[in-house]
Amino acid sequence: MTAPSPPRRLGVVIATRNRAERLAVTLRHLLALPERPEVLVADNASTDHTRALLARDFPQVRVLALPVNRGALARNHGARALDTPYVAFSDDDSWWAPGALARAAELFDAHPRLGLLAARTLVGPDAEPDPLNDVLANSPLGAATDLPGTQVLGFLACGAVVRRSAYLDVGGFHRLLFFGGEETLLAYDLAARGWGVTHCADVVAHHHPDPGPRHGRPAVQRRNELLTAWLRRPVPYALARTGALAADARSDGHARRALRETLGRLPAALRARRPLPPHVERAARLLEGAPA
Repeated sequence: MTAPSPPRRLGVVIATRNRAERLAVTLRHLLALPERPEVLVADNASTDHTRALLARDFPQVRVLALPVNRGALARNHGARALDTPYVAFSDDDSWWAPGALARAAELFDAHPRLGLLAARTLVGPDAEPDPLNDVLANSPLGAATDLPGTQVLGFLACGAVVRRSAYLDVGGFHRLLFFGGEETLLAYDLAARGWGVTHCADVVAHHHPDPGPRHGRPAVQRRNELLTAWLRRPVPYALARTGALAADARSDGHARRALRETLGRLPAALRARRPLPPHVERAARLLEGAPA
């Protein structure tokens, strides 16, 4: 009689929409990992052949077929559908290095307060270090005695591993931001609830983004930065950031779009407003004063 396989300790959630070919490359890398993580694709209502490809070529992959495009919230749906204690995120153009997820699980096991681990990210076929690696590694927040690595309040979603209970405790990625720069708000919310957010350079992710232009991304990034300010930062800070964006909007089309979209979402942001506790606000200010 064959003994049952031990339960998997780590799953991978991939949020995707209309990028079937890139998704296939990512899945081949993830399914070849020695850790054999459970892989779940949260499909944001793709209209291409993504679902047919998954059914034909990757029957071992769980698929969560969302009826509409939920943006970053697809990761929330995926994390709820899994029952592994730890969840790694990949985009449809990123994957994890062999051994990285096993190392992440070891760090979570050894540090019960660790809520999110930000990996070192290597970009493209030449595995160039992402510039964010150095920013995270040199964070002025430094180390904590009960956490691995360096404390941070930012990360790349495609290079992050979370403790599932911590992630669900804070509600995951926020519905108001949809996509683009959504990571900072999640880091704030984890820290506000007492969870550690750290960068650990010995956990490695690979990212192969499309080299083409990403239309609209600058406006979305600025919109979500300002919405994050209104959701969590002091009112004078949020007002100052709003004024700065309004000044830029006089001559910058991206800023105009960002301001317009922020104002449309501002009533919802004010209803959901929950200022950071003083110690997290001090950490956010310290990071903003650090050299980029």
